[in-house]
Amino acid sequence: MDLALPAASALLASYLATGSLPPLMSFIIALIGGYAAITSSYVYNDCCDMDIDAINLPNRPLPSNQISKQKALKYAIFLGMIASAAALILNPESFVVLFVAVITISIYSRVAKRTTYLSFIPVGIAYGLVPIGVWLAFDPAGILKQPDYGSILPLPAIFLGLMMCFTDWGFTLSGVARDVEGDRARGAPTFPVTFGVPTTARFVTLMWFVGVLASIAIGITAHLGPIYFTGAILAGIWMLFQSFDFIKNPTPQRGGSLFLQGSRYRGIMFGSLIVDVLLLVLSKTYVSIIW
Repeated sequence: MDLALPAASALLASYLATGSLPPLMSFIIALIGGYAAITSSYVYNDCCDMDIDAINLPNRPLPSNQISKQKALKYAIFLGMIASAAALILNPESFVVLFVAVITISIYSRVAKRTTYLSFIPVGIAYGLVPIGVWLAFDPAGILKQPDYGSILPLPAIFLGLMMCFTDWGFTLSGVARDVEGDRARGAPTFPVTFGVPTTARFVTLMWFVGVLASIAIGITAHLGPIYFTGAILAGIWMLFQSFDFIKNPTPQRGGSLFLQGSRYRGIMFGSLIVDVLLLVLSKTYVSIIW
């Protein structure tokens, strides 16, 4: 998922802006930078959640002392530096978006999770900014860099960000439902601790429903082809079916499995987008050669 997201964002942005694929080196930099940014946030969150994971997931590297917290923090900083360098190389606008996303997700990991049941909100916002940052690398808004083409932020980019935001609220809360006992023991007033897993399951399903609708909106506004719509619709139906099953079986274990299934859904959805854009570019090139 963390590779497919920046790859799909870069390909779609370049295709809509220029009608072609992005330059190979820029694409590779965006792929590495996007992956490093996402992974850095995961590592930092694990550092902040060591006491909770010691209860819920004791075999993870940090709570099981396979790696020290100091080394993990250094690794998170290292990944953040890679992401920052990639963003600065591609477009300073991307770096600004990255900076805002890092601050937002850090607020969740360090502060919000221990203080409010709304802590999931900054997580979705941060991950919704990821495709926007990648998009600006290939279709600049023109605020910090002169645009080569297009508007400040086209509708497909907006729907892509919204899709990531809403699905991540469902994705994150599924994982938080899995960790409810550890959060309760450590005094973290998360949504499942405050309202219970059954209510969380219903809210998660609503978020996935909105996210699936946003994925369809991406295809409509970007004029994508049948491969994307087939993958997005089938994967969306499957994900909603899994979410409704979470409502029927509102247990921490079912929330944990839904958490993993959310990764698979977005991997398939973004994979379909990648294949669809590649075929659109190839067909356009073929038509141009024929004529």
